[in-house]
Amino acid sequence: MLPTRKRAAGDTADNDVDDGTETLLKKPRAVDCSIPLSDSNTGSSNNSSSNNNHSAVDLVRPYPVVAMAHNDGHPPEIDEDLHSRQLAVYGRETMRRLFASNVLVSGIQGLGVEIAKNLILAGVKSITLHDEGTVELWDLSSNFYFSENDIGKNRALACIQKLQELNNAVVISALTTSLSKEHLSKFQAVVFTDIGLEKAIEFDDYCHNHQPPISFIKSEVRGLFGSVFCDFGPKFTVIDVDGEEPHTGIIASISNDNPALVSCVDDERLEFQDGDLVVFSEVQGMTELNDGKPRKVKNARPYSFTLEEDTAKFGPYEKGGIVMQVKQPKVLNFKRLRDALRDPGDFLLSDFSKFDRPPLLHLAFQALDKFICEMGRFPVAGSEEDAQRLIALATSINEGLGDGKVEQIDKKLLRHFAYGSRAVLNPMAAMFGGIVGQEVVKACSGKFHPLFQFFYFDSVESLPTEPMDFSDLKPLNSRYDAQISVFGSKLQKKFEEAKIFLVGSGALGCEFLKNLALMGVCCSSQGKLTITDDDVIEKSNLSRQFLFRDWNIGQAKSTVAAAAAGSINPHLRIEALQNRASPETENVFDDAFWESLDVVVNALDNVNARIYMDQRCLYFQKPLLESGTLGAKCNTQMVIPHLTENYGASRDPPEKQAPMCTVHSFPHNIDHCLTWARSEFEGLLEKTPAEANTYLSNPSEYTSAMKSAGDAQARDLLERVIECLDREKCDTFQDCVTWARLKFEDYFANRVKQLTFTFPEDAATSTGAPFWSAPKRFPRPLQFSSNDPGHLHFVMAASILRAETFGIPIPDWAKNPRELASAVERVLVPDFQPKKGVKIVTDEKATSLSTASGDDATVISELITKLERCTENLPPGFRMKPIQFEKDDDTNYHMDVIAGLANMRARNYSIPEVDKLKAKFIAGRIIPAIATSTAMATGLVCLELYKVLAGGHKLEDYRNTFANLALPLFSMAEPVQPKVMKHRDMSWTVWDRWVIRENMTLRELLKWLKERGLNAYSISCGTCLLYNSMFPRHRERMDRRVVDLAREVAKVEVPQYRNHLDVVVACEDDDDNDIDIPLISIYFR
Repeated sequence: MLPTRKRAAGDTADNDVDDGTETLLKKPRAVDCSIPLSDSNTGSSNNSSSNNNHSAVDLVRPYPVVAMAHNDGHPPEIDEDLHSRQLAVYGRETMRRLFASNVLVSGIQGLGVEIAKNLILAGVKSITLHDEGTVELWDLSSNFYFSENDIGKNRALACIQKLQELNNAVVISALTTSLSKEHLSKFQAVVFTDIGLEKAIEFDDYCHNHQPPISFIKSEVRGLFGSVFCDFGPKFTVIDVDGEEPHTGIIASISNDNPALVSCVDDERLEFQDGDLVVFSEVQGMTELNDGKPRKVKNARPYSFTLEEDTAKFGPYEKGGIVMQVKQPKVLNFKRLRDALRDPGDFLLSDFSKFDRPPLLHLAFQALDKFICEMGRFPVAGSEEDAQRLIALATSINEGLGDGKVEQIDKKLLRHFAYGSRAVLNPMAAMFGGIVGQEVVKACSGKFHPLFQFFYFDSVESLPTEPMDFSDLKPLNSRYDAQISVFGSKLQKKFEEAKIFLVGSGALGCEFLKNLALMGVCCSSQGKLTITDDDVIEKSNLSRQFLFRDWNIGQAKSTVAAAAAGSINPHLRIEALQNRASPETENVFDDAFWESLDVVVNALDNVNARIYMDQRCLYFQKPLLESGTLGAKCNTQMVIPHLTENYGASRDPPEKQAPMCTVHSFPHNIDHCLTWARSEFEGLLEKTPAEANTYLSNPSEYTSAMKSAGDAQARDLLERVIECLDREKCDTFQDCVTWARLKFEDYFANRVKQLTFTFPEDAATSTGAPFWSAPKRFPRPLQFSSNDPGHLHFVMAASILRAETFGIPIPDWAKNPRELASAVERVLVPDFQPKKGVKIVTDEKATSLSTASGDDATVISELITKLERCTENLPPGFRMKPIQFEKDDDTNYHMDVIAGLANMRARNYSIPEVDKLKAKFIAGRIIPAIATSTAMATGLVCLELYKVLAGGHKLEDYRNTFANLALPLFSMAEPVQPKVMKHRDMSWTVWDRWVIRENMTLRELLKWLKERGLNAYSISCGTCLLYNSMFPRHRERMDRRVVDLAREVAKVEVPQYRNHLDVVVACEDDDDNDIDIPLISIYFR
């Protein structure tokens, strides 16, 4: 549940409570937005209630404001269910700093509202929205909370209520009069998106000199151009420059030298860099290094480094040791805006093909400011006179720069800049809203390296390739007028008539829907946007999937998102489906559907789905716009038919998996412990109860299947089912406590005793080397104690879940530590004696811990007999209740059991333990996610969408991007061309498909290929072989039609909506060289 809040004026509660507070309601509520402009209350009011005696919350007079959400002086607790993905990026300390931060956002057009949205989702303490202007039709191109009904209203007031719905824990206020320097003192960070340079310099001077300094950010989006300037004060401390976990290594040896050479095991490559500081622990022999003193790394190599330390007189290294990076804070000295304008230093580059662009844009934005000061307006789109005036101003400023001036001014670029300068385009606002939102988080928390200090960006490649008629840029009194001023009305019509398939409506999907609605894409009777997602809304989605509200939890994502997008732009033609895009739904997304599309936009969260969509786009030759995020990182990839390689052409290497024996017997980090814990949880509480139910549902069928299998796996399954239904069956909660206590003994005492009995501390390998050498860690058994909170909590959580699987009621005393401890003390724990000859898997290549034996079949028969006997004692209709792991419910004890299992195991092996939240990240495989990188990724993709829908763009016009907002790093490059295959006078790429419009026989197909110098030796359909030259019997098929062979041999039934059959042909040329040819489609209808 989100934190409760004090009632704002106009709020009503479903249930009155004694303390005057209310819990959040899962429905929209009307909020009084009356604005006292002065004591005489001359301002306009919105949704005011005549019978409400409460005045609007009045902050610091003379602020004409409305304040929303609670502000009781106490920072709210972090709601881990809501913010789990964000916590995985920032950590608790950064989140606490955010929760204590007050931020001003001035200028609530497209960019301002994007920044505000991202910060509200992040969870700052308060945001004040400042804007003195009123909503114009022009603004509807970029602000997703404005509607035509808002025209004439103050911009800040028009969107405050909708912004508040994003996060009721944030206090949101509106300021509608002019801003003075003194107003800034209450904020930790101030952001200006629509301010003149003179005023910006005045405000920045105040912020820079204030004690403590106030972080100042100025950002603008002008057409396809954008800028950011940051000044966080004269001495800003960055606590964590990149947000990455400190790098570690397991030591193999350390020399007694000056400098010392440290070698590490080759389990994983070291990530240290020269100059890093590291500390040592657990080193045996050379114990002098365990003093906690940071030491400097030199000559870093993949598995070794030199230590800036004389170890000649230290004790000789014996064994063991962990080396860990120490992350150092960094102090940055920011220049004031007035100084940085004259001496900007190094610009942050995003595209190395435009390395000379930032200095020119530095001039352009100053020239635009001067133009507005002189003319009182922006340049008119298409006005050559205005463009020349701006170019002259830029030239004049440049001449005054002396040695720092730009050598050659690109007048064509400045002309584009002038024409679109009034427009705030949504994709640009989304991109810069992500960048600036992240800079505010840095300013408030010290987490990640700030942008230092200017960043300029342009996407002029998004403009149409053909020259535009300037009359086409004139406004049409339309909500798209801002976009028309850049791209023209003809292209706008193309956008509106587009047919797009958006796959996924999670974080990326919500942002894409908002962008497409504002851009007017699919917003005419000829256009259509199809969105599909088979998922439902969960609480953890709400911190970044901004179209959803808490009252939508449990509803279909695509339906809710589509409705929300329709409220942004009522003209959007959208169909929401709940089908997973997969081979099983090709009757829904059939050939006619695919052939009707103009573009596919992926908003997916897994590689397999991306690969499938990539294959479909290849097949139907449709552009695919791909993107993804991971914490503060994001990437975009453009897949354009016949121009670029496809998504699947290059893949990341698979993540390295720990060997099974390491996870089960020789863990050396907490990830191993958590992997084991998750596996044990699923085995004990989900898989074994489910297996028992399979048997109980149909005993004869189950036992027959086990006899047929007759292997070690079947034997193990039967043993576990018997154990569950017989030896470890629970009838009372005390039985569950007994089971949990004995599991503790088995896992953390007996198994360790057996392991160290089989492999004593002085054991050696077959080569004579110590068995317990790095990375192996020698374990110690645990002694259970009711006084240890970790021991008792594990027993409590495990008992409760065990009771759930047997349908046993949970007594009140189960959660009382004293009474639970008493129940635990009643458990009789048998003595354990290690056995000789126990087989423990040590082979890192082993994939199973089960070992086959010659008499498996006999043992299985005996086990089946035993299972049949034990089920005679079960009540009629007895079934177990398997527990499916759910990481996002902190009240279900799932993570308590997994964290308990992992941490107790970590104690066995002297591995540092983790709290439940960190355990959830690792065991729950939570993907770190924040709103800022998501917004940036979708903005970048939509800049590419302009190009795709316009058509005619060359490869060099497109951009793939990798960005890391933590560093910050922006790396843009043109996509890679597809690989071209050649044969004789033919050439093709992965995009090509050979089409034969004739119902051919096999002989005719072979002849058709032979005429092209291709000798086919294998033809297949799906997974079945239709023809192979090595099989004499296949020659009998020569005069059969290929489609008939596919029906008969491959059992392929071509659906009615499809007129062709696809076959894969393996060929050689006349010199017996393999030739990789395209897929062949035979049209037989």
